[in-house]
Order: sequence, then structure tokens, then C-alpha cells
Amino acid sequence: MRTKSLKKNRINVVTLGCSKNLYDSEVLMGQLRASDKEVVHEQEGNIVVINTCGFIANAKEESVNTILEYVRQKEAGEVDKVFVTGCLSERYKPDLEKEIPDVDAYFGTRDLPRLLKALGADYRHELVGERLTATPANYAYLKIAEGCDRPCSFCAIPLMRGKHRSKPIEELVTEAEALAAKGVRELILIAQDLTYYGLDLYKKRVLADLLRALVEVDGIDWIRLHYAFPSGFPLEVLDVMREEPKICNYIDIPLQHISDPILKSMRRGTTREKTNALLREFRERVPGMAIRTTLITGYPGETEEDFQLLLDWVKETRFDRLGCFTYSHEEQTHAFKLEDDVPEEVKERRAAQIMEAQERISWELNQEKVGKTLRCMIDRKEGNYFVGRSEFDSPDVDNEVWIPAESSYLRIGEFADIRITEASDFDLYGEVTTPGA
Repeated sequence: MRTKSLKKNRINVVTLGCSKNLYDSEVLMGQLRASDKEVVHEQEGNIVVINTCGFIANAKEESVNTILEYVRQKEAGEVDKVFVTGCLSERYKPDLEKEIPDVDAYFGTRDLPRLLKALGADYRHELVGERLTATPANYAYLKIAEGCDRPCSFCAIPLMRGKHRSKPIEELVTEAEALAAKGVRELILIAQDLTYYGLDLYKKRVLADLLRALVEVDGIDWIRLHYAFPSGFPLEVLDVMREEPKICNYIDIPLQHISDPILKSMRRGTTREKTNALLREFRERVPGMAIRTTLITGYPGETEEDFQLLLDWVKETRFDRLGCFTYSHEEQTHAFKLEDDVPEEVKERRAAQIMEAQERISWELNQEKVGKTLRCMIDRKEGNYFVGRSEFDSPDVDNEVWIPAESSYLRIGEFADIRITEASDFDLYGEVTTPGA
């Protein structure tokens, strides 16, 4: 006999995928809260909304498995309703409705008003910048644009998110002010492509102008840049980064490959020579900046020579941070008509070789930090340690700094000067010199 959930009309939002999805979940939760709905993030609730990812095979599999698990809970009487939204639902809605019909309703990435209506809430147009953040109180993501106009052959994002749409600078400043009023001290700027920001609204790239406006927001101490495209990068951004202490000397710029034939097939709009010139520009204009990138191994037609070039380039360039993914053959993308001719085990071996090389580089770069003092933001306490980050590290993906709790008391969300005493491949250890503010 089916037993109804005890937690009546409590909406649990489950987020899968990237920080852009998390931002969308926060907006959804903010709208629900404004309609006096009880809403939680990844906790117990009798109504479940799954915000899915549909980017690559692994992400799609995780999303489908999550949907199936909550459908099982619904059948067992542990939850009452299951709704699905996000990228997977946008891309595969007819298939999902056919294959998993027990979901109460599916919604795409642009169906927020319809989703809210299904949840008994009204869409509030006046809630500019209002959202229920799911990150720790000291930092938050700020999505400056939606969608993408880039033609990358391997990417399905335009299918799921549509064309690039920038948010006005004034709206983003208002959102930043609201976050600062809640105690947020670090803004992490995200978009599918920061580089393109403003072209649709202002007919020119105005990321530098946005940064100059955001540094004026009281209470914000760090502003970090994620997901910049290498082609057409507005170099004046580097000048703002060098001149404004609030802009972290850090950039996440997914480069994907360095072999010219592969870059051409990927439709990246750049070359090995141009990429290397851009990286030199970064390091010359902002000495000491941390550069994070992501790469793809096993793209169709990638030869051993192409891969060796990529591996040698990683060793020579010495990125501060690096992630590597194996190519995922995605239907409806330009690359799908190419033969997926690199065996999976070869893709995996190549990715592992890249990460082994990066592990050595990271260890060497971290050893250079021993004895230096870094200004760190304290994110949390874990066991007998406080855990923080320097301006060169983004949450969840980069180095962390571990400080023994027995020797110092630190406040979560505050800054402290930490002298690095020890370093491993991907973590630093230190002691407090001067607690910050």
C-alpha cells in the first residue's frame, strides 16, 4: 500500500552539472520562496525538481540515473511528485517522456514560468537578482550571459541553451549589490563564453566595462573569471585585472587542444600560434596570474602525433590548473558526422597521460609557494583544519589551503594571511601569520 510522504509540500531542488545549472536552481528557489513555498536544495522533500545536465555522455547518464531513482522513490511512496528541468530535458524531452513516463512533467531551460506554475507558484518579473544561494555564504556565482553563439563542433550547448544573451551591466550590478548585502565577498563570473559579453547588447565586447562597474560594489572583495573563449578575447580585461586589486589574478580559459588540424576541425577559430601568443599576453600583462584550462583527448581524427604535440605543449606551457576530458560523440553536433575513430581506451590513456604530466607540474609549482604568505579566504572547517583558498584558486576545482585549527581560530568567510609550510600535488598547508578582515 502506498504511503504518502510526511514532508508535505516541501520542494527539493536537485542540481546536476555545472555552476550555470546551480545558478538556475538558485533562481528557481528564489522564485519559489517569493511565492511562500518551502524549498530546499538537495534535502528531503515530497516534491522533487531535478535540474539536469545533458552536456556529455557521463553527465547524461548521471541525469537519467537520478531521474530513475526519484521515480523509484515516487513509486515507493517516498515522494509525491517528480519534475525534470534543465539541459537534458531541453534536448531530449520527447524521448524522456516516452522512456520515463512516470515523471509528472518535463521542462526545458527556458520554461521557468511554466515550471513555477506546475509547482503552484507565480513567476515574479520584479525579482531581478533575487535568488536563494546554495553556495557557502562567502561566495556566489554571477551568471552574466546565457547561451552561446560559438560554432564549436563538439558542443551541444547552443542546442540546449540557445543563442548568446548578455545581461545588462546595470542589472548585474544590482544583483551583485544584493549578494554583497547578504554577506557574499567573492563573485565568480560565469557564462558559456565571458569573452563574447556585451556584443549583443552594446555592439562591442564590454567585459572590461562590467568589471570596472562591479569593483565599485561595496562588500565585494574578489571577482573571479570563469569560461573565457580564446578567440576574440578582449585584452583590455587584462589591464583591469592588473590595475584593480579586487579582480583575482586568475582566469579559466578552456583551450581544448593545440594541434592546428584538430583546432580547425573543432571550429575553434584559433591556431596554435594564436593560442600561444594569447597566453604570452596573459603572462606579460598580468605577471603571476593563474591560468586554468580544460582539454579534450580522443577527438575524431586525433593521431598519436596530434596527442604528442598536445602533451608536449602541456609540459612546456605549465598551466597552473588543468582538467582533461575524453571526447564524447554528441548527436546533432557538427562533429557527429565525423567518425568517432579513437577507441575509448585510447581516449582514456591519453587523458591520464595529460593529468599525470599536470600532476608533476602542479607539484613543482606548489613547492615554489612554500615559505610564501598568501591572503586566503576561509571557506569551511573540516575536522581539525580550517580550509581556505588563495586568489589563484576557484572553489571545488582548484588547490585548497589547510590550516591546523588547534593553532588558530579563523572565521568562516573571512580573510587571513597564511604562510605556506608544506605543499602536495593539489593542496597547500600553512599557518596563520595575521588573521584578516
